[in-house]
Amino acid sequence: MDKIKLKILGISYSQSQSGAYALILVENDGKRRLPIIIGSFEAQSIAIELENMKPTRPLTHDLFKIFADTFNVTVKEVIIYKFTDGIFFAKIVCFDGKNTLEIDSRTSDAVAIALRMKCTIYTYESILNAAGIIMDEDTSETASDESKVTTVKDKTVSNTEYSNMKLPELEELLKTAIEEEAFEKASVIRDEINKRKKSK
Repeated sequence: MDKIKLKILGISYSQSQSGAYALILVENDGKRRLPIIIGSFEAQSIAIELENMKPTRPLTHDLFKIFADTFNVTVKEVIIYKFTDGIFFAKIVCFDGKNTLEIDSRTSDAVAIALRMKCTIYTYESILNAAGIIMDEDTSETASDESKVTTVKDKTVSNTEYSNMKLPELEELLKTAIEEEAFEKASVIRDEINKRKKSK
């Protein structure tokens, strides 16, 4: 069975489940998207890695990477291999130098680890047929543009809150938010900083 390469298109608030998020994966050479409902912790972990934020202490998925690197275990790939009753199943394929091993995982954890280990995420045609969504060309974002990633935003924080602040103030606020591990807030501040820099 041929594997289909996926990449992360973004994360948004789930419209169907309160307090949950939708992780959107898209096939590498196609239009189908795979929306996966994930928890807030996993969404935050994926978002901070996408935005290259560095927490003051390792998060759980960072710890997995440190552990794997310490013991020379390579994560070769992540495969979303089953979809049953609305639930996705994934496995992390590892290599210890001699043996290839498969570890069962929640899909959200597997994706967070794949990001940190810089490995590819795959699925199968049967999964995309069962759970994939095809977006119209006029409403879809350019899937090949990896810079267009929608990440988690804190509902309680408004971009307008920072619009009157000066750039040095925003940069200091960003630093504080990262130190306090308020990553959703930091994400909004970073967007405002990037917007300012692009307009110069």
